[in-house]
Amino acid sequence: MIPLGTPAPDFALPDSCTGRIVRLADCAAAKALVVFFISNHCPFVQHLRSGLASFGRDAQAAGAAVVAIGSNSEQTHPQDGPAHIPAEVRAGGYAFPYLFDDSQAVAKAYRAACTPDIFLFGSDRRLAYRGQFDDSRPGNGKPVTGASLRAALDAVLTGRQVPEPQLPSMGCNIKWTPGNEPDYHHG
Repeated sequence: MIPLGTPAPDFALPDSCTGRIVRLADCAAAKALVVFFISNHCPFVQHLRSGLASFGRDAQAAGAAVVAIGSNSEQTHPQDGPAHIPAEVRAGGYAFPYLFDDSQAVAKAYRAACTPDIFLFGSDRRLAYRGQFDDSRPGNGKPVTGASLRAALDAVLTGRQVPEPQLPSMGCNIKWTPGNEPDYHHG
């Protein structure tokens, strides 16, 4: 995982619903930035989908910028490609841009490993939190609350330290295009 305090890696990616290029610089005025690495088919993302949508609306209302990025290989997982993202945005009720990282360069820059993988940057765009949405997983019976990320965002927005421990995200491995696997990928 990238270390806390790391500046947000730059990105300029197309919004799969509008075609508009969304850049890190577009988020400059926001009080915080949340970056979700997600995919359409992942059962972990599907399990959290309504919670991600609800969190996104709440975070945006509080002055944070929220973007989702799909980085799975369209070659190996066409259902995760930009042609299928608008239907997922509608089904999930996402009010944040869902960008597509065709080259997978942004996922590599963030050292994203799974879907969902979640990164929270403060107003200085330095990493304050990287970890789980909450402790709900498919089949474990725990409710989807977003408690871990909500506590982290609340801390960032109120100028406090993000609570420890920061537990890593759990989900499906990012599906790398064959031959494009990052050097930090271990299986």
